[in-house]
Amino acid sequence: MKRLEGVGLGWRRQLAHFIDTWEGLGFVEVLAEQLDERGALPEPLLQLKERGVPVVVHGVSLGLGGAEPPSPARLSRLARLAERLGAVCVSEHLAFVRAGGLESGHLLPVARHEESLEVLTDNIRRAEAALPVPLALENVASLFEWPEPAFCEAGLLTGVLERTGAGVLLDVANLYANALNLGTDARAVLAAVPRERLAYVHVAGGVRHGGLYHDTHAHAVPEGPLALLEELTARVGPVPALLERDDRFPPVDELAGELEAMRVAMARGVARREAA
Repeated sequence: MKRLEGVGLGWRRQLAHFIDTWEGLGFVEVLAEQLDERGALPEPLLQLKERGVPVVVHGVSLGLGGAEPPSPARLSRLARLAERLGAVCVSEHLAFVRAGGLESGHLLPVARHEESLEVLTDNIRRAEAALPVPLALENVASLFEWPEPAFCEAGLLTGVLERTGAGVLLDVANLYANALNLGTDARAVLAAVPRERLAYVHVAGGVRHGGLYHDTHAHAVPEGPLALLEELTARVGPVPALLERDDRFPPVDELAGELEAMRVAMARGVARREAA
């Protein structure tokens, strides 16, 4: 997989001007479900492509964790978008989203059992074969776990990496949420991803509500995800990291401050690694 570099930002129409003028832009990620793979693509996005800014196509509805194979139509759509945008890779979630024609309306976790891992592996291989670029898989945030898991979240990632050629989109905000809400061993998950399989990292904000932490993509990034980003870079060195913001778009100086905080966290991690 071609490596991304630097700090990126999720492309949203509301952020198009900032992204176009931000001098520190390393790469962008576009949501597949918000684009027409056959119609005209947004002009600002095409201009980024012409400038040579690396693009990632990010999907949220493939449903790799379901018992049904991924839809050929959905895979074809992702493939066409990747080709039109000259994407470096396509990313999707290790998630369950539908069964029997019913949509969950949310990215639900995959049951951590051997049978589920076998189905997940088969679905990932189908997706890899259908896409013209490498596939990166994202860990999801959850407010619950399926009963009697056979292995931990790190074990699920390890199983996927051992059985497929896919890369990892490591979401430290999701990992932070799971550590708070479910007691997930965040450091074990960080250790489960070899640098050569790490495509890039997601960072996002959230909020505590009703005793739980919610990964909203609409609030400021707390210290927790930044601390995990620092820990990751202390383990593996510099990584490409992208800020997700989907709602309550902040003023330009606040957005720039969050991106700078990501740079600082990674610089601290790299310094720790060099010192060690």
